[in-house]
Amino acid sequence: MLFLPIPSNHRVWSRFNFQLRLAHFLVTGCMPRDHGIVGNGWYFRETSEIRFWLQPDRLVEGEKVWEAAHKRNSGFSSAKMFWWYNMYSAVDYSVTPRPMYPADGSKIFDVYGMPDALIRRLKSEIGEFPFFNFWGPQADIRSSEWIAESALRVAEWHSPTLNLIYLPHLDYNLQRLGPSHPDIKKDLREIDGVCRGLIERLETRGTRVIVLSEYGITDVTGPVHINRTLREAGLIAMREEVGLEMLDSGASDAFAVSDHQLAHVYVKNANRISEVRALLEATPGIERVFDREAQHEVGLDHPRSGELVAISEADRWFTYYYWLDDAVAPDFARTVDIHRKPGYDPAELFVDPQLTLPALKVAGTVLKKKLGFRYLMEVIPLDAGLVHGSHGHLTDDADDGPVCITGQSWTVADRERIPATHVKDLILAHLFDDA
Repeated sequence: MLFLPIPSNHRVWSRFNFQLRLAHFLVTGCMPRDHGIVGNGWYFRETSEIRFWLQPDRLVEGEKVWEAAHKRNSGFSSAKMFWWYNMYSAVDYSVTPRPMYPADGSKIFDVYGMPDALIRRLKSEIGEFPFFNFWGPQADIRSSEWIAESALRVAEWHSPTLNLIYLPHLDYNLQRLGPSHPDIKKDLREIDGVCRGLIERLETRGTRVIVLSEYGITDVTGPVHINRTLREAGLIAMREEVGLEMLDSGASDAFAVSDHQLAHVYVKNANRISEVRALLEATPGIERVFDREAQHEVGLDHPRSGELVAISEADRWFTYYYWLDDAVAPDFARTVDIHRKPGYDPAELFVDPQLTLPALKVAGTVLKKKLGFRYLMEVIPLDAGLVHGSHGHLTDDADDGPVCITGQSWTVADRERIPATHVKDLILAHLFDDA
């Protein structure tokens, strides 16, 4: 049996040498050009839509590690606990966050999983998943504690051969405060406590444990508003809806899908690519812009990628903001709404410091919800300067990067660095005693 979480990055066995959406390198052994996950979201040219945080497993191309393992042993079984692209995966047991959206416009926070009886049993024995502690201003250790306990129950009830477990805790304050902040020590102690209990209980069952971090978060000093730069150059089209501005991606000549320190830039007319590239290269805070040829060199030349890919400087990150006046920002901008926003928004980890009585505002909004009224939980700030940590840029110091820790030293042969594309084979080695 193998247990595979993604927690803290302060202990080292071996280091990875690539840092772009590593989870899909890890399970497929492929570069993005082959597995197709070019970010947490991308532009769907067929429908002219930017979509983030989709969950179907079939979006991930290439053979996954559990599929390879099952070919080698028909008795192999697997579980995916909160790894992304989890829905309809060819695993035996899975649990992933998945709200429900009734026709009345409300949102009910829940989880999705297979088989359905597994979800009912988990909720019965350990309670509802603490969704508000998984993402948003209240995100904290409680979500990782629930995931760890649910993974232990799955191990005890079903004994999967491979158990993939994602523990999100360090994503929170490392982005809110930055890794240099002294309060991060508390977060490290909290997640180490969860991992220790999880690992000790699993090792009593004969589990071989691999600990992986998908990326290393580093300090940042400020944002790059890449879409505002494109808009000021006349490249972005807007649509006014109820007095607010909406990005009209299908009508735009160029726009960016921002994702931490990386941004895919989609350019409608191939004749304008060099113009857009020159604009971005002259933008403060942008370190490098990859055209298709350069994307090929780093394995990022998938059809889902932008015509250009921008990487921020090491101490900067990209917002999705495209409006020039906060008064006309879209209604979702001040809410936690990971699916409507055309880019990743770490400001969702904060309550707007300009609110005088935020608790009262939240209570009033919750009351509206309970009374059946439509509501917006508008508590998220539009101040990107609050964010102090990000990732995506290859770390200047290897100690800041992702790590792999295993007790099976023979599987890594004392290598200081492991290519991320080799981790699939590393997992198989743990499962099948491959030399």
